Amino acid sequence: MTEALNPSVYTYEVSPVFLLVEEAVLKKMIEFIGWKEGDGIFNPGGSVSNMYAMNLARYKYCPDIKEKGLSGLPRLIFFTSAECHYSMKKAASFLGIGTENVCFVETDGRGKMIPEELERQVWQAKKEGAAPFLVCATSGTTVLGAFDPLDEIADVCERHGLWLHVDASWGGSALMSRKHRKLLHGIHRADSVAWNPHKMLMAGIQCCAFLVKDKSDLLKKCYSAKASYLFQQDKFYDVSYDTGDKSIQCSRRPDAFKFWMTWKALGTLGLEEKVNRALALSRYLVEEIKKREGFKLLMEPEYANVCFWYIPPSLREMEEGPEFWAKLHLVAPAIKERMMKKGSLMLGYQPHRGKVNFFRQVLISPQVRREDMDFLLDEIDLLGRDM
Repeated sequence: MTEALNPSVYTYEVSPVFLLVEEAVLKKMIEFIGWKEGDGIFNPGGSVSNMYAMNLARYKYCPDIKEKGLSGLPRLIFFTSAECHYSMKKAASFLGIGTENVCFVETDGRGKMIPEELERQVWQAKKEGAAPFLVCATSGTTVLGAFDPLDEIADVCERHGLWLHVDASWGGSALMSRKHRKLLHGIHRADSVAWNPHKMLMAGIQCCAFLVKDKSDLLKKCYSAKASYLFQQDKFYDVSYDTGDKSIQCSRRPDAFKFWMTWKALGTLGLEEKVNRALALSRYLVEEIKKREGFKLLMEPEYANVCFWYIPPSLREMEEGPEFWAKLHLVAPAIKERMMKKGSLMLGYQPHRGKVNFFRQVLISPQVRREDMDFLLDEIDLLGRDM
């Protein structure tokens, strides 16, 4: 429908229905975060949402930067999890903050940011004369699916006057589930949130929201260029509906319509069921891995990221020393090659923070069944048992 209509969402007069749809969807998402009010914009990707957040936090810290630029500013520095998405480094580079001014805070054994370590690094940065302005927490890390302790991180931010952004691009959809929303406990204390309905909720790609607690038009003040040929202030209607000046884009796709359509079709309970079913299926896969010889979990998952090793028969009696891990490191890529050439499966693998290559199954699709999980494990064993 959107391709056929080919609209561009920048002013009410050009795209009235899609603009109102976006406002309605943003309002509902803001409610699920737990804010009484807020602002936001749909944009092309969670990476862009994180960039929006970084730039907005910097603008709030030093508003003059919009007109005067970077010259004369102190060394700005921000903090994020060692398990964060790589878009944090890209945004720091793109915005002129510099990747050396990204402080990666150590995580615990489950991949969650350690609040005490965050506070230590904030004090250290201040001692060195730097100017901390932002903390980026993560709700649903890319590899492990970890959720940072938002309440404790928010306490640190309040003590030091730092903007708290939560990258919930992956994990934000757990807010739709009464059973699992506790994973994001404390998210209402964030200043901004990135949330991608095109992930767990399976709205059409791309469908990504950047949400802000502020309702003082901070988003517009930061990004507005006041183009007089689009955003005239003497129009005959309420020009607050001309939301395009909040965006770094001019032409903008009606991405919110995809989520609106999905939400209308399935209802809130239907979206909740999507989340609950995916996490129940993840739990089934975890329990099957525990039962089977030759399979070993990296850790107990708390979301839909199931990370595990397949240990072929030739390694099962070997002591877990350097030689064992070196050989196990070669197993996942070899099995992946076999399954791709056979055409039976496509499954991701990676090494991670000192751990040798392991498989990572992320469960989202409502079409996947328990039988598919059984086939996944059977096929890995079939392809790898002679290694």
